[in-house]
Amino acid sequence: MGKGKKGLFDKADVKLARFARALAHPARIAIIRLLAAREACCFNEISKAIPLADSTVSQHLAELRKAGLINASPDLPRIRYSISNGDLKAARKLLKDIAKTGSKKHEPRMNDVRHNYAAELSQAR
Repeated sequence: MGKGKKGLFDKADVKLARFARALAHPARIAIIRLLAAREACCFNEISKAIPLADSTVSQHLAELRKAGLINASPDLPRIRYSISNGDLKAARKLLKDIAKTGSKKHEPRMNDVRHNYAAELSQAR
C-alpha cells in the first residue's frame, strides 16, 4: 500500500497496522518481552539478551520506537528503554475489538474503504 492510500482507512486500523509491522519480527517480540519483564533496560542489557549484531538490535529498537511501542530515555551516559504502556494497551484494545466483534461491526468500515477507494480512482482518471 502506498503512503497515499492510508487516508482511505480508519485511523485505528492504520495504527494497528503500524503496531503489527513493528511486531512482525521475532527479535522485536523478544525485546518487548524482555522490557515487559523488567522496568527498563539499557542497550547493553538488551544486546546481550538478543543473539544478533549490535547494529541489528539497534535497528529493531528504532522500529519499535517509531511504532510508539517503546520509549527511550536518556540516563547518561546510557539510554534506558522501556515499554510505552499507553500504545501497547491501545494495540491490545484494537486486537480485542477485532476478535470480539467479528465482521458484522467492521462491515460499515469496509464499505467506507471501498467508497473512498472508488472516489480516489475516479479522481485519478
